[in-house]
Amino acid sequence: MPAKAKATPAPAAASMPEIRPGQSLELLKELHILTRDGKMNQDSRRKLKQVYHLYQFIEPLLLELLQDKPEFTLVDHGAGKSYLGFILYDLFFKSGAPLARIVGIETRDELVGKSRELAQRLGFPGMEFHNLSVADSITSPLLPPRVDMVTALHACNTATDDAIRFALEKRTRFIVLVPCCQAEVAAVLNKNKSKSLGQTVLTEIWRHPIHTREFGSQLTNVLRCLQLEAHGYQVRVTELVGWEHSMKNELIIATYKNLPRRKPAERLNELLQSLGLEEMQSRFFTAAPDRTAHSESST
Repeated sequence: MPAKAKATPAPAAASMPEIRPGQSLELLKELHILTRDGKMNQDSRRKLKQVYHLYQFIEPLLLELLQDKPEFTLVDHGAGKSYLGFILYDLFFKSGAPLARIVGIETRDELVGKSRELAQRLGFPGMEFHNLSVADSITSPLLPPRVDMVTALHACNTATDDAIRFALEKRTRFIVLVPCCQAEVAAVLNKNKSKSLGQTVLTEIWRHPIHTREFGSQLTNVLRCLQLEAHGYQVRVTELVGWEHSMKNELIIATYKNLPRRKPAERLNELLQSLGLEEMQSRFFTAAPDRTAHSESST
């Protein structure tokens, strides 16, 4: 009787050197980095390179958390399909931090359900997902009173500010942000433009509508950085190249260091007053919560 033919093996990572040992091929298919038959093309390789580029910024922060305690928590706000969370879990948490967990927060219930199903299918027990707003997540018993890292990638408009508020309330050690579609500040600049015209030559920076939009976007991130510094964080701003082919490439990484806060708070408030944005002081608040317990836990 002839020997039974052997099944053709699935593409091995060895034949695709871009894929790191132990990576889930099934996850890469879900992220459309691999085709459904497990192959890569030039576009896939570019996507994977972008994934690794993002990961190289976050991995050192995760290692620092892991060194302090194995059961740390990362909360991903505006998680969407939770691509970031799944990538981090697959590359780091799965084997390097099995006691830590990733919590995805998303307001669209159907995406939460799909993420839960995928985590179960991939065997990622340290991932959980909740259908919550940012405001609800601050007080929800589903999340711990203190969180070690907060991420928010392409959180649109004020969702980034909501994530910052959550991180400050949760005494977060690391904050990683890729802001997107910053429209709120530009809208206030535009609303108050007629009052500002003639009072200062700086108004020329945002007199034309396209400049209002661009300057408003830039200014929003400047105010966010000052706000984080006013809460004791050390802030680094760099470029996130090509993630999801987006033009929104600014990456803000904040590390809590209990730094002096008076000067950045003064500069933030002076900027708001100089540009006619006093009504936004509640958005870019500078009064810091008590950090004593957090500082002790980080030493």
